[in-house]
Amino acid sequence: MKTIFLQGIIAGAILLILSIVGLYLMMWLLPGMAMEYFGPAFISQMPRNILYYVHPFVIGTGLSWLWNRLWNISGKSVLRESLQFGLAYVAIATFPYMLLIYSAIDVSLPVVITWLLFGFAEAVISAAIFHKLNI
Repeated sequence: MKTIFLQGIIAGAILLILSIVGLYLMMWLLPGMAMEYFGPAFISQMPRNILYYVHPFVIGTGLSWLWNRLWNISGKSVLRESLQFGLAYVAIATFPYMLLIYSAIDVSLPVVITWLLFGFAEAVISAAIFHKLNI
């Protein structure tokens, strides 16, 4: 249990840094898409904004549990295992959730696709971290 929690915290810290960097990159590279985040579909209240910073630690710990419970690395390459883990996570959790979001919330398809890619990146990066920590 300590291993799962520690791996989740490490992955969460790295994911938090990458998500903040990614947010600023998106505002710089895709300002039109970034402006969608200031639309009426999104709530920006200070008490809720803290969840943005908590999310990477929740997802990191959840993915750590999944990795340690179900994934067998047995000497395979980091890249291959991480990509397979990312694809499995996207297929099982992220893609179905993005379908629900797109059908129920007024956001554009490009925004939903970026969230789908972000979920994939989170899982791949986390898996690479777990792989390295388990060796």
